[in-house]
Amino acid sequence: MTIQPVHPRPEEAANMPYAPAVEVSGMGSLLFIAGATASPLYHRHPHVAEEHVLPHDMREQTRLALANIKLVLDARGLTWRNVVKLTKYITDMRDMDDMYAVLSEHFGDWRPAGTLVAVNNLSAPGARVELDMIAAIPSNPASLPPSGDA
Repeated sequence: MTIQPVHPRPEEAANMPYAPAVEVSGMGSLLFIAGATASPLYHRHPHVAEEHVLPHDMREQTRLALANIKLVLDARGLTWRNVVKLTKYITDMRDMDDMYAVLSEHFGDWRPAGTLVAVNNLSAPGARVELDMIAAIPSNPASLPPSGDA
């Protein structure tokens, strides 16, 4: 399996926090990862307020959301390098730089294709960021791309 970014202007790639596109060839399957916030991955429904006491800090909320997603990636033996599409939902565009700083801590030099959307509210009171992802699963685990995990 080959996973590579597509940059119409490769000389400007370092200025982007995401790739305009990601090409996956010779792959096996896709893993669609549901949106994750800073709330625990497994929590009760209807929501119980005590399970959703979230830090206000955007960086910490982003780290917690990524920790929830890492549980899913680990369950399938995947790394951040397998993520080919990342959708980011935030409640305040002014928090975008803090979110991207934490994403860089996890993704290293890998930049999946991405979309950023500002929304009014998320699923839990106080949630400021929600992330959903699509990861490519190789048909041959030995063909996993090198890890960019930081």
